[in-house]
Amino acid sequence: MERAHSLLLNEEACSQLGEHQRAEFVFEWLRFLKKLLPAADRVDVKKNQKCLVEQLTGILIGSPGPPTRWLLAHCLALLYRVGDSLTSSHTVDRCNDIIRSKDDSPSYLPTRLAAIACLGALYEQLGRLLVNTFKETLANLLKAIKSAESQGRYEIMLSVEKILRGLGVSAVPCHRDIYKATRACLTDRSMAVRCAAAKCLLELQREAVFLWTSELENVATLCFRAFESSNYDVRVAISKLLGTLLATAVEPKQPTGGGSGPGSRRSSLEEVMDLLTGGFLRGGAGFLRASGDKLKGTSSVSKDIRIGITQSCVVFVSCLGGVWLEANFSALLVLLMELVSQTRATQTPADAVCCRRCISFILRATLGSLLGEKAQIAAAKEICLAIGKQKRAVDAAMCDGNVETRVTTTDVAASQHVLVCALLELGSLVQGLASTAASLLTDTSTALLDTVISVLLHPSVSARLAAAWCLRCVAVALPSQGAVLLDRCAERLNALKSCPEAVAGYSSAIAALLGAVQHCPLGIPHTKGNVVMGLAEDLLRSATQNSRISIQRTQAGWLLLSSLNTLGPAVVEHHLPRMLVLWRCAFPPSIRDLDMELRRGDHFTWQVTLEGRAGALCAMKSLVIHCRDLLTDDVIGRLLTPLACAVALVPTLIKSYGNLIKNTSVVFRLRVYEILALLPPKTYEGEKSFGIVLKQLVTDITGPENVVCSELTLLPPLCHSDDLALLGPALQDMDQHYIEEQVLHPLYFDTDMTQILEQFTESLKQLKGVRQQTVQTHVTASLCSVLKVYTQSLGPEEVRKPALGLLVGALESSNPLLRCMAAEGLSRLVQVVNDPAFTVSMTLVSFDKLKTARDAVTRTGHALALGSLYRYVGGISSPQHLSACVGILFTLSQDSTSPEVQRWALHSLSMVIDHAGPLYHGHVEASFTLVLRLLLSIPPTHVEVHQSLGRCLNALVTTLGPDLQGEGQSVSALRTSCLVGCAVMQDSPDCLVEAQAISCLQQLHMFAPRHVNLASLVPSLCVNLCSSYLSLRRAVVACLRQLAQKEALEVSEHAVALVKDRDVWSLTFTNVTIKEVGLEGALFSLLDRESDPRLCQDIQETLVHMMSSIATGKLAHWLKLCKDVLSASAESTAPVETNQEEEGERDDDASVFHATSESSGPFTNLRWSTRVFAVECVCRIIALCESHGHPAHFDMALAQEHRLHESTDFLVLHLAALIRMAFMAATDHSDKLRLSGLQTLLVIIRKFAAIPEPEFPGHVILEQYQANVGAALRPAFTADAPPDVTAKACQVCSAWIASGVVSDLRDLRRVHQLLASSLVKVQAGKEVPSQLYNEGTSTMETLAVLKAWAEVSHCWLIPVQACHPSTLALKATSSTRRQGEQAASPLLEEDCGGTDLATLSRLWLAALQDYVLLTLPQDYSAQLPATGGTFYTAETAEQARPHYCSSWAPILHATALWLNSTGFIMVDDGPANLSRPVTPTSMGQSTSLASVKSPEDISSDRLHLILGISVEFLCSPHSHDQMENISSCLQALQALLEVSWPRSKVGNDQVLSVELLSVLHRLIVTREAPGVQLAVLELVRQVVCAAQEHVKEKRHSAEVDDGAAEKETVPEFGEGRDTGGLVPGRSLVFGALELCLCVLVRKLPQLSPKLAGSPSGGQGGSSLSLSDSDCRQVAAALAILSDLPSICSPDGSVSILPTLMYLLMGVLRELVQQPCGGGAGGGEALGLVVPAALQALRAVLSSPMSRSEKSRGAWAHLLRCALNTLLDFWDSGPFIQKPVSLLTALTIFLLTASPEVTTAQPLQTRCIDKFKASLESKDPVVSQSYQLLMSVFQSKTGVAVPFIQGLGSCVVGHLQGVERRRPQSSKELQAIQDGVRALEALVFAADEMHRPQLVAILLPILISFLLDENALSSAPASARTLHESALQDLMRIGPQHSSVFKALMASSPHMKARLEAAVKGNQESVNAKATQLQVPSKTSPSIQLKTNFL
Repeated sequence: MERAHSLLLNEEACSQLGEHQRAEFVFEWLRFLKKLLPAADRVDVKKNQKCLVEQLTGILIGSPGPPTRWLLAHCLALLYRVGDSLTSSHTVDRCNDIIRSKDDSPSYLPTRLAAIACLGALYEQLGRLLVNTFKETLANLLKAIKSAESQGRYEIMLSVEKILRGLGVSAVPCHRDIYKATRACLTDRSMAVRCAAAKCLLELQREAVFLWTSELENVATLCFRAFESSNYDVRVAISKLLGTLLATAVEPKQPTGGGSGPGSRRSSLEEVMDLLTGGFLRGGAGFLRASGDKLKGTSSVSKDIRIGITQSCVVFVSCLGGVWLEANFSALLVLLMELVSQTRATQTPADAVCCRRCISFILRATLGSLLGEKAQIAAAKEICLAIGKQKRAVDAAMCDGNVETRVTTTDVAASQHVLVCALLELGSLVQGLASTAASLLTDTSTALLDTVISVLLHPSVSARLAAAWCLRCVAVALPSQGAVLLDRCAERLNALKSCPEAVAGYSSAIAALLGAVQHCPLGIPHTKGNVVMGLAEDLLRSATQNSRISIQRTQAGWLLLSSLNTLGPAVVEHHLPRMLVLWRCAFPPSIRDLDMELRRGDHFTWQVTLEGRAGALCAMKSLVIHCRDLLTDDVIGRLLTPLACAVALVPTLIKSYGNLIKNTSVVFRLRVYEILALLPPKTYEGEKSFGIVLKQLVTDITGPENVVCSELTLLPPLCHSDDLALLGPALQDMDQHYIEEQVLHPLYFDTDMTQILEQFTESLKQLKGVRQQTVQTHVTASLCSVLKVYTQSLGPEEVRKPALGLLVGALESSNPLLRCMAAEGLSRLVQVVNDPAFTVSMTLVSFDKLKTARDAVTRTGHALALGSLYRYVGGISSPQHLSACVGILFTLSQDSTSPEVQRWALHSLSMVIDHAGPLYHGHVEASFTLVLRLLLSIPPTHVEVHQSLGRCLNALVTTLGPDLQGEGQSVSALRTSCLVGCAVMQDSPDCLVEAQAISCLQQLHMFAPRHVNLASLVPSLCVNLCSSYLSLRRAVVACLRQLAQKEALEVSEHAVALVKDRDVWSLTFTNVTIKEVGLEGALFSLLDRESDPRLCQDIQETLVHMMSSIATGKLAHWLKLCKDVLSASAESTAPVETNQEEEGERDDDASVFHATSESSGPFTNLRWSTRVFAVECVCRIIALCESHGHPAHFDMALAQEHRLHESTDFLVLHLAALIRMAFMAATDHSDKLRLSGLQTLLVIIRKFAAIPEPEFPGHVILEQYQANVGAALRPAFTADAPPDVTAKACQVCSAWIASGVVSDLRDLRRVHQLLASSLVKVQAGKEVPSQLYNEGTSTMETLAVLKAWAEVSHCWLIPVQACHPSTLALKATSSTRRQGEQAASPLLEEDCGGTDLATLSRLWLAALQDYVLLTLPQDYSAQLPATGGTFYTAETAEQARPHYCSSWAPILHATALWLNSTGFIMVDDGPANLSRPVTPTSMGQSTSLASVKSPEDISSDRLHLILGISVEFLCSPHSHDQMENISSCLQALQALLEVSWPRSKVGNDQVLSVELLSVLHRLIVTREAPGVQLAVLELVRQVVCAAQEHVKEKRHSAEVDDGAAEKETVPEFGEGRDTGGLVPGRSLVFGALELCLCVLVRKLPQLSPKLAGSPSGGQGGSSLSLSDSDCRQVAAALAILSDLPSICSPDGSVSILPTLMYLLMGVLRELVQQPCGGGAGGGEALGLVVPAALQALRAVLSSPMSRSEKSRGAWAHLLRCALNTLLDFWDSGPFIQKPVSLLTALTIFLLTASPEVTTAQPLQTRCIDKFKASLESKDPVVSQSYQLLMSVFQSKTGVAVPFIQGLGSCVVGHLQGVERRRPQSSKELQAIQDGVRALEALVFAADEMHRPQLVAILLPILISFLLDENALSSAPASARTLHESALQDLMRIGPQHSSVFKALMASSPHMKARLEAAVKGNQESVNAKATQLQVPSKTSPSIQLKTNFL
């Protein structure tokens, strides 16, 4: 195919190909030429034009297929437009000659059609250049149309349309001729010709004024006739024509010729609607025929016409636009209501339903999509006024005393249709507006609720039900109205019980309102269920009192019970016993009683009885559907008795009373079947009485009563959704779904197979004609229903044979829908039988039928069966079987004599391709060839075949999958074939084919993205975004969604480039939007107009993908887009009043508080749901910037710095826009938008609170928006604000106050007062419950307030030591405020003081106790309080549980902090006016004398409450996703254990301590978060400290109380007692050891012998990768270990000492092997651990247990072993990186351990050797060695002497060598100085008698450090420093030992001279410095300027 990509056709390559390949090659060349010509050089084009024309003409006369001829025509016209157009007239003449040709052979037809297409394209492109020839051409075409076949007529209409488009006004002379010719085509038998004619007339009306003036009525009548027997495409095309004509007639786009002529004036709305009304009532017939039909009584107009007129009306209004509709809606509504009130429109019930649907569709399609929210509210008011007017008219007529003028039944019927349409639309409007419709209800001029409720008394049941539905819509839109309306209706029902209409109407309204509750998360008060139950019981009891209203009361009672069941198990379980009683009373107690009952009563009595029992069964059905959890075996058993009576009653009454109760008995039987179908069959299969059901079912299905077969309602659910495509677009999704599709209802069937199937077969044999087809449909549907749900094997051959016979018979039915269902049933039968032999036999049956049958019906049915078999048992066949199947389907799909067979065969082939899997790869090339050949040859009028071909192409792409990426020649050819096929389908005039092309390209892009050209694909997608076909829009958006996932930026750029570069562009709304705001803006506009949920979901996902890919790069664009969407409301958002006095002289933008809409933006009148999505997009953008963006997005200083150097954009720079958007949303009329706005505000606060303001150090950037935040929050706390909005606002308040942003005390007061006002509502308690919503919402709001206060109180309570809460709050707040303490004090005293905390603490404790009760296992449910908890009622416990689960953690933390601040001291300073009731179990606060608890008990209860909640949650396996809650629990426990009283309780209860440790151990193993692990270790330390205190107290008590005689037993306290045994699971020490070992081994695996040699454990000396948090955890664990001996007895300490020392030594070993900078945490991190290890070692060695008489020996032995291990570490060789640490540990041993440990040999000698080795080291270790040695020398123990003896000479020798080598660095200097200190310590450690000798050694050494005057000046700094320090030491030591000093000076004159010179030099330098200091002091100023003003 690459050879086809040239300017001229490669004829050589083309001639080498076969016929079919040549057609594909030519098409590919024409595709390339179409792209090349506009971009080619005109000189080259003109140079090759002659040759090109010849080649194109050669193709023209070569019988091209439809796609090729259209492409050929376009290229030929484009060639003349780009090149030389002079010779174009020759081509026109040539084409005209071809059309005139007398050759009528089929082979010449493609050439004639190509010539017609070329003429259209030439005139369209060249226009007036061919004006001289157009008359002749048109005459030729119009003459040809008279004798042309359907393809010719279709093509001529398309060409005439193009000629009109190209010539424009120049074609006026021929307009009348064209009109005449088109009139005939508009009612052509071919649907495609009708569509083409409609398009031609649509083009004609642009210039032909007479069409919408003088000829308007004739054209309208013609369109009505065209609607008759039309299909969906025709109705769409003609409705577009008629609607456009009517709109132009009302508002002409051009002058009508100055008013000359009678038909040139503008039409009025009334005249236009009269035309439509006439067509709606009379159809397309003329006056005489319509009159005759009326006389005969056969004047019912077909549905096709009425649906077409309905669509025309929608087009008419849409063309005129939303502004026109808003201005003229009142008049339009009157006209529409007049139409629906016409008796001629509603002659039969079916007509009435159709008519009402049509009018409702007109209203919904116009008001719902064209009007903004403000205009919709105005329209709703108009509708409301119309309803009121109509109801008043009926009321007046009903009350008229004059019998002659009184209203008739006909008038009531007319009014009911008006009311139904108006009420349904009013309900839809209100539901769409949601909470923005609140103003409608408060408007007294319309009195919407009163008006709607008044219709509940209308005599017509339809009107009453419509009014009830409207009230339901109001309740869904405005949940606050649900309970109010329920009360109102219940009250009226009670008052008007004797009025039949009132009983029926108000009960329907109550049922509707109850049904709305499941759509309202806030619900209704639980008590309303009691009210409804009482009403229902009262109605049922009083039903028999008055026979006139018996039926109404019975129906109403059971209807109320049915609706009550929709409230769910939580409500119904309280009423179930009373319901069971009612059901028992509605039926006889037993079958015997039923027999007696049947002998009594007349037909009226039985009618009432059956109504009641049908209602009872309906209530049962509702219970089973909505309360399945309540269906215990007992309940089902109690239902079976009434059901058995109901089943037995079914056949009996029909025999007795027949037609008298026919309708009622049908309803009753239906209810019986429904409830039995819902119950599990096992519950009643053993009951003998239920066997009657099967017989009755068979009778109902095959009996004579079912004379009408509603196949469109019955069959589609039983067919496969893919197969419905064979039945036309009417069964697929579309915008006109409401009027195009019938209402569906299910049919149920039970399973006792063989006998029933044989009875079905016998029944069919006995029937003929229509009756047989009806029964066949019912029977087949029943069988398919069974097979659809059947899961077990079908059974023996006796069952299969009749089932197969029934299905094969249906498969050959003339009804295509029945054939579809039979094919589906047959494949499911094969699946259920699950026998390969049966499967093969079935396929062979179809093979044989297809080979022999010649009729289309049989061939289509069996062809579909083959494909369906593959759908359910795809793996059945061998390759040979597949080849046979494919061969047959290939043959059928090429049967050009029957497009129907082709269509079904291709559809079946697509299923085979889809499900055959890899087996099909061998047939792929042949399949591609077949599909392409058919695509290029099948006429465009056979649209259905093209659709099936599209499905095949899609299946082929899916089958090849990723193989399409290959580079081989065969793969490339297949890929090209696929692209060519897609191109053919993209050019198709049918929208479904185009949608499949897009879907196919989408698949191709998924598998081979490099080979899909986005530059051509994206424009085609954008063009179809506003298609009038839902399927096409869905395909476009689905494709965009996939493209946006990876190539969002390219897609966006191609869309914008399309708008910029396109020359001729139809300015539809979407394209204008793309031009202004890009593709994203167009998608937002489309989202606002669409109502299809699936399409809206795809649009949202596309926008999210685009945002994810390009939001951070195009941040300003996306934020502006969201802001424009948010601002595009019809009216400004809710104004928030601001007090100027409060605001003061603020610089804030005042407009932000009023958020006026920006009407100048690109969007107008967007719906609230679209704006909610825009706000969610803002949150997503913030999240994207955080997760994938630059750190400067959240750093103002960094963002400003980057902005200076590069053109980048950052989120923080748009903070003002973010705040503004959040404010606009939070103050809107829509509750959903307010919630989204508050959530966005919360996100902004959390993300930006800590960002500093660079221009004002010490401040944060959010400070400037304090007033904005306060103003956004204020509306959420008004009295009428919904609880969920208030709850969300509380969350924002707490985040705002806790963030620390608030610096202005006035703003703090404003926000704080909002929270305080909510706290007042919380304190009101249950006495003032909300009557509008469910009690669970009160719980939600209460807990939100308490949670908010808890989060705020964290700021006050965390810094508490022992001060009063008010003082605390003052300190916490005033420390961060610019104002002084005096200004802050009054506010905090008033608002945040102890009174609030005292109140809050009680409420917090009550909430925590509620939470505990609700989390108890189900086994303890009987022990729960009968009335519920403090903040929830028993009935709403289930609804309340989620709210507690989301709130308890912050409340727990705050409560613990409060208890910490009070020190568990009971101070009863709570407020006296706390009105919330306290439950008897509320923490000892009960007022009853019998249960008064002591303060100790109350504190104990509180402690165990917090401990219990924390431990229970930390043990929960589901706590992994709640890290914040884990942190809260740990912090709460830490706060508790900081206080001495709870610490003593925990220390005293070892079982509790051990349990707590085990929970913490589990937590540290399962939670990797460093913060959690550190908190756990801190908590373990606190538990161990508590145990320490407990043991210490016991020992102290024993020492004090027991006297001196028993002191020997004192150390026995502690774990281990006198045996030393520690029991796992009961020992605190053991648990702590386990936990610490776990931490240490996880961080240092080398500690474990098992892990030491493993790869995970690493080898000795390997570098650790310890982070800072890891080091902190190791240090914490070591600290805990060091505390453990203190809580053991002496024997217990001996038991744990080996483990302690092993771990301490092991950690030390690993640490000393690390380089100074080793590990991920570096030296700093490891520097935390080494001191901790040494400190732990010191603590263990100094333990009192080491000196206890019982354990002293064992300790000494074990410590000697540990010391030996420590000394062995030096033998590790080069791995020791930190010998100083080892030396320090050794020193700790020497200084801390008992002498019997360190003086033992050979340990002491080895210790001395280690010190000696360190002194000889050249490293900086020497300095630290001297320091450690000095501490050893100074030791008071006997340890010092051996070290002095062994190391003294080494020290002296080292210092004596300094004179020869002076220090060159500060480290060397430090080592020498430390050596001097050590030697000095040695001197002072000696006895008095030996000390002079040692001083005599020290002084010469110090003198040797002195330098003479000459050397001093040139010596390095370190030497000079040494000189000075030595001189100071000499001057200090000399006087102390004067005798030694004098003797030394006398004996050594040299030393004396050296010393004197040094002293003299030192004195001179001191004097010189004093002189220098005195001089500047005289000139220094007396006043010091302050330079630091902070």
